[in-house]
Amino acid sequence: MVSLVGRSFLTLKDFTQEEIAYLLDLSAYFKKLKKENVLHDRLKGRNIALIFEKTSTRTRCSFEVAAHDLGMCTTYLNPQSSQIGKKESIEDTANVLGRMFDGIEYRGFGQEIVESLSKHSGVPVWNGLTNEYHPTQILADLLTMREHIGELKGRTLAYMGDARYNMGNSLMIGCAKMGINFHAVAPKKYFPEEALVAECRKWAEGSGASIVLTEDVKEGTAGADAVYTDVWVSMGEPEDVWEERIEDLTPYRVTMDVMKNASDKAIFMHCLPSFHDLDTDIGKEINRKYGLTCMEVTDEVFRAYSGPVFDEAENRMHTIKAVMAATLSDEWDIK
Repeated sequence: MVSLVGRSFLTLKDFTQEEIAYLLDLSAYFKKLKKENVLHDRLKGRNIALIFEKTSTRTRCSFEVAAHDLGMCTTYLNPQSSQIGKKESIEDTANVLGRMFDGIEYRGFGQEIVESLSKHSGVPVWNGLTNEYHPTQILADLLTMREHIGELKGRTLAYMGDARYNMGNSLMIGCAKMGINFHAVAPKKYFPEEALVAECRKWAEGSGASIVLTEDVKEGTAGADAVYTDVWVSMGEPEDVWEERIEDLTPYRVTMDVMKNASDKAIFMHCLPSFHDLDTDIGKEINRKYGLTCMEVTDEVFRAYSGPVFDEAENRMHTIKAVMAATLSDEWDIK
């Protein structure tokens, strides 16, 4: 039996294929209970802290709804309501929160912050996003792939765009662990770090997967079962990087030609938000400055293939629930 009680969830590097598969099974179990309106509030009396140094729609809502479904109470801490890292060190904050809460979620900047919270709090800490990793999103992505295309092992996921940061890193790790071929399709300077690629290739050898880095869109997406993209500029980056990213990454936009080059049953994936039209303030500003009507994906593709995208968004809630439940209790019978 897999037991994750007491463990933090900081990066998928720390978890085996068996443990990840267990979390996916537990996610599917909770999703079924949710759809059938079956109460599963076995963690009544528990309290968790939600630290958000970067704002979010899906992550905050997913953690709050998932916690409430499990019977837990939440305390939300944004940069204005917390002294973390400003008037109080991460270590001291962790020591204080660990005495008050049963678990801590952190969404913000460097991975070293969430690692320090885990080291000093004495309770499970869950990574809601750092600059380097986004593991809860990848669980949702894997669950979505399993729902739409079945068995994960032997499938191919093509990630288009900037693969250097949390999404490219975490997708590569998740794919390598679960036997999914990972293709980073991007200009060379946007490839993941060589050290992480080497680490992932070792896991891929064990799972039967492959890691491919290519600048050739046609080669990288040929026959892919899933085509994935993300925004071109990450949260916290300065506005002056837009012009360079647009110039470099526009050839790596997901278009209908890209989707036709993939498998006949390929799905499109995106962690959201997506700039596929002009219905956002940023989209309008980019249109005014650079004349673009879309960025990382065309509106045509997004609207034609958006089903799995919104399943991914919903699955954040179910997979986050599984992570919290599994690390706080062994009381879940999913047979």
